Order: sequence, then C-alpha cells, then structure tokens
Amino acid sequence: MATQQELSNFLAEAERRAYKQALFAVRDEHVALDIVQDSMTKLVESYSRKPAEELPLLFQRILQNTIRDFYRRQKTRSIWTTLFSSFLPTNQEKEPEDYDPLETLELEGLSNRDDPRKLLEQTQLISLLEKAIEVLPARQREAFLLRYWEEMDVTETAKVMGCSEGSVKTHCSRATHALATLLKKQGIEL
Repeated sequence: MATQQELSNFLAEAERRAYKQALFAVRDEHVALDIVQDSMTKLVESYSRKPAEELPLLFQRILQNTIRDFYRRQKTRSIWTTLFSSFLPTNQEKEPEDYDPLETLELEGLSNRDDPRKLLEQTQLISLLEKAIEVLPARQREAFLLRYWEEMDVTETAKVMGCSEGSVKTHCSRATHALATLLKKQGIEL
C-alpha cells in the first residue's frame, strides 16, 4: 500500500507530464488542467490503497480514460449545440488561439543554458516537434507519448491504451514515420 507521502510525491512528479499529454490531446489549456486534476482525484479516491509501483500505470489509464470521456461529452454537446443553434441568429464568436508552446517549455533543466544559439535551436526544435505531435491522429499520439514521453514499455502501453501490443507497435511506427515526414518538410533530418 502506498503511503500518503509516496502518493503525494508521485502526483507531484507526474503532474507536468500529464498536463502536457492532456494538452496535446485536447488543445485547450484549461480543459487539460481540468482533465489532469480529475484524473488525480480519481486516482486518490479509488486507488490510494494500491502499492506505489502500480500507481504509474493506473494513473495513465485513468488519464487516457478521462481524455476519452472529454471527447465523448464534446461529441454529445456539439450535437445538441448544432441542433439548438439552428434556432438562434448567426453568432460571430471566434475562439482565440492563445496556446504558445514556448510558454510551456521548462528552461531550467536544459543543459545548453550557457550557449544561447544551442538553446534557441533546441527551443525551436521542441516547438516544431510539439506542433507535429498535435497533428497526429489521437491513437498514434497517445501511443507515441506513452512509449517515448512516459517511457513505458510496449506491454504497459497496451494495458493503458486497452489494445494489443501489436497495435501499440503499429501506432508508434506510424507516428514516428509521420513525425519524421513532418519534420523533414521543415528541414529537420533525424
């Protein structure tokens, strides 16, 4: 059974990466934060008595399910909004695109801190990579982030995604090829 301190340490460690995953999935900072908070609450409420080594997989599964629940709710809302909007006059509201990937970049841990040119190159590369990840299909993005961002093995990723190991390998392969193609178009060869 995980102690309260172990649970607290795990949540503090996983928070930033989970937020980034949710942000890639939903592309809205506020919704991503809500998803992470809901996922953490669900983990604490339902699984706080589990051993500490089981927490990462449980949390990833909860996070992915919470993201899927968000999309299900959005789909239902958009159907009703579309139906009701036909009764309203034309609305000129536009959603602002406030997301700036550079704001989410944590510069404190970078090793190239002393070389501004390398720091700029790294920052630009991260920005291009984030934009490329955003355009991946949802399952490819999920598999890619779990395997390479969260450093889970194929078995763990399959459990979190609720699919076979072969599907995980396929999604990861397609994601890496798509990312390489997108980055190559930007002049970056891997």
